[in-house]
Amino acid sequence: MKIIDIINHRHSYRGKYKPISVPREDLITIMQAGLNAPSGCNKQTTSLIAVDDKDILQKLHNVINPPVGETAPAIICVLTQRINAYRDKCFAVQDYSAAIENMLLALVELGYQSCWYEGHITDEDKIGYQMAQILNVPDDYELVCFLPVGIPEEENILPKKRPFEERAWFNTFPVDKR
Repeated sequence: MKIIDIINHRHSYRGKYKPISVPREDLITIMQAGLNAPSGCNKQTTSLIAVDDKDILQKLHNVINPPVGETAPAIICVLTQRINAYRDKCFAVQDYSAAIENMLLALVELGYQSCWYEGHITDEDKIGYQMAQILNVPDDYELVCFLPVGIPEEENILPKKRPFEERAWFNTFPVDKR
């Protein structure tokens, strides 16, 4: 598949996954795609932990409430460090967002599906912190997202997108849209 096709067909998959292991080589390929993403002032604030051990996966799923991605045979946890780049500006959110998108595209190319779970684990209940504790993540890192990785059990149904003309224009914002 060409990259433009992958971009146009990628979407958040929230269904069940087939009980087929994800080879470490594929997890490495996916994570390397994430680490190759652009990083503000090259601060490289994003780090990753792939989890494919069933016991550790179960411990993580025990704290993810309500449960999501629980049938995935692997997950990738996204960590960030809040490091200022210049003039008290931190690009950690942009850094890990670019890394996540690269990984989502890479895993679709490899035949997997996923969903970007961030808000679900960064709310007041601090699920991301609990996950970080299970994974022995140091306090100067924050676990901000996890991506289930697996082969989808259900058919992928693309969500309806608003037409191009409603969201993209040339040269100026259209007068009739104000």
